[in-house]
Amino acid sequence: MADGSRRESWASRLGFILAAAGSAVGLGNIWRFPYVVGTNGGAIFVIIYLIIVVLVGYPMMVTESVIGRSSKRNPVGAFKALAPNSLWWIVGALGVLTGFVILSYYSVVGGWSLAYVFRSIGGDFGSDAGEMTNLFLGHVSDAWVPVIWHLVFMGLTVAIIAGGVVKGIQRWVTVLWPVMGLLILVLVIRSVTLEGAGAGLAFFLAPEAPSQGWGRLLIDAIAQSFFTLSLGMGVFITYGSYLSDRDNIPSSAVAVVGLDTGIAILGGLMIFPAVFALGFEADAGVGLTFMTLPAVFATMPLGGLFGTIFFILLSVAALTSAISLLEVVTAWLIDEKGWSRGKSAAVLGAVIFLVGIPSSLGFGPWEGVSIGAIGDTLLDNYDWVANSVLLPLGGLLTAIFAGWIWTAKSAQDEANKAGQGLRLGGWYGPVLKFVLPLAIAFVMIWGIIEHFVS
Repeated sequence: MADGSRRESWASRLGFILAAAGSAVGLGNIWRFPYVVGTNGGAIFVIIYLIIVVLVGYPMMVTESVIGRSSKRNPVGAFKALAPNSLWWIVGALGVLTGFVILSYYSVVGGWSLAYVFRSIGGDFGSDAGEMTNLFLGHVSDAWVPVIWHLVFMGLTVAIIAGGVVKGIQRWVTVLWPVMGLLILVLVIRSVTLEGAGAGLAFFLAPEAPSQGWGRLLIDAIAQSFFTLSLGMGVFITYGSYLSDRDNIPSSAVAVVGLDTGIAILGGLMIFPAVFALGFEADAGVGLTFMTLPAVFATMPLGGLFGTIFFILLSVAALTSAISLLEVVTAWLIDEKGWSRGKSAAVLGAVIFLVGIPSSLGFGPWEGVSIGAIGDTLLDNYDWVANSVLLPLGGLLTAIFAGWIWTAKSAQDEANKAGQGLRLGGWYGPVLKFVLPLAIAFVMIWGIIEHFVS
């Protein structure tokens, strides 16, 4: 569909902000952010993360959005339109591939969240952390139950995407956002009012030296910013392609980054006071969500209710992000292959489901799953490749393209096209051309070397 005039568009600027924030706010805020904070010493990570979000995350989000709006195409088509007869379209293809890979295992974790809603309702949670560890290991090592929940989660995602940009994505995020916000506030209030919650607040808000070293902290902070803000995977190129010239991209990006960061901070306030108040470990890693928190909820007054609320929240957050990931690859088939939206969503959803099955079966009983094995599964390897290689590589190449090939001036002019509201100033060009590529490349290479050396 080369004619951008026939392309769907957001019904309002608020619709774009909520959809984009829904993409950004997901498992990265509620599942990933707290355990990354916990393993990097608490508040010092939060401070560095906030700095990186401002210096790297915000300008990258603006850059991807203006590429999408200028071209009115999916990630592959966008680079073809802005750099015809060149190989830059491969950068767009990398974004589509990255979204595909992430969604294949993201859906597995989303399925775990859905399953834990019903486990909480069924009273399966106990106050013993070891018991909850065994419950989680038993769930993920079951041959078929996690696959079924993976299928249910992908089915929900496909159904929303098949409805279209306005009737599908925008309608559902408008409903899901208030639900998510209310659930988070309820859980934050419950957590910070527990006796002994002050130790958790101090851990989260009072900076100390990073527990794993400054190098690991910087790597995790950049990876977290890309993961949670949905950068480097074609989401904002795709969502930006549905924007009109009247939409102010710099202002919208501020709103999206602000909402995402606010939810991440609330996620920390929701989890750490409860974890410390009830005597659990903050650095439990991935297990913080599925092994430690159920035990925390079981110890609380009305713990069954709050446990159910938490996993409903986790499922809603996962779904809003999964929607954006599937939209990236769906838009590619619609634009480049001329497929209908319904057919594209259904076929791609089925393929992604099949690709994700090994991530789920990687915890199978034939491997003799243990706590130590959790960090060395196919899902974990997918996550490392996506977050440490594909996302930063996509961001690096996009920044180079926008700053040097399309030119920073073209990107800035596109961003300021609305003519009113927030405008990008002279800082944007140097940041796009030098700061972003150097920072992303440095941390990406550092992370890869550290991974293989260690």
